[in-house]
Amino acid sequence: MKFSRKALGIPYYIFLLVFVAAPLAVIIVYAFTNGQGHFTAVNFIGFFTDPNTLGTLCYSLAIAIVTTVVCLLIAYPTAYILANSNIKAKAVILMIIIMPMWINFSLRVTALKEVLSVLEGNLAFYPFFNTVLGMTYDFLPFMILPIYNTLSKLDGSLLEAAADLGAGKASSFIKITLPLSLPGIVSGVTMVFLPSMTNYVILDMLYNSTYIMGSLIGSYFSANNWHAGSMIALILLLIIGLFSLFTGSLTDDAAESKGGALL
Repeated sequence: MKFSRKALGIPYYIFLLVFVAAPLAVIIVYAFTNGQGHFTAVNFIGFFTDPNTLGTLCYSLAIAIVTTVVCLLIAYPTAYILANSNIKAKAVILMIIIMPMWINFSLRVTALKEVLSVLEGNLAFYPFFNTVLGMTYDFLPFMILPIYNTLSKLDGSLLEAAADLGAGKASSFIKITLPLSLPGIVSGVTMVFLPSMTNYVILDMLYNSTYIMGSLIGSYFSANNWHAGSMIALILLLIIGLFSLFTGSLTDDAAESKGGALL
């Protein structure tokens, strides 16, 4: 029997079939059926007509967008300074940024909760701010690392060529550094935005009673309403898929516009 390298992918295909395709098929079946197992579009229509669901979606998007923007505003200058500095302890600084990720997630949020309790007294007074702060604290390393990796690999000769052509530092940054660092930005935005829409643990631990999409789905399943919960999960999956396609196209465009085209 002749060995084929394609056979090495069989375990991977089996894994995808059992743990990805099969659960997704179950979600689709539940989303478009009722309690009697009959096909229905009530769950789909209910998603777009229920004010509670739409309000939760808007709130989740607001939290995700603000969290992503805040992380980007903090992460890019940090990664830029670190990547372009001559600090000998650069690896140590990078390790300090990564180290919080080694600590248990619940412990990190609990520690932040205690600090906010001392500063604010009652955490219920600032639910949106505390949620964004908690998610920024948790997801910031995921924004810094990809941007740093991209900036640290930039070809310095491009900046030298721009300087020889009379471009200032600001112009070189806008026309060369920023476009070439776009793949790192897109990667960081994806890694922060997507979990920010569904991570309800931070809200629960910081005494925020407002639902986001993850907690809303959990509430439906806890109430044994698997059909409505599956539809919300399916629509959220489609939103995440569209966002991933959009950010992927940005990365492809950035990859095609390297080198002399930027100059």
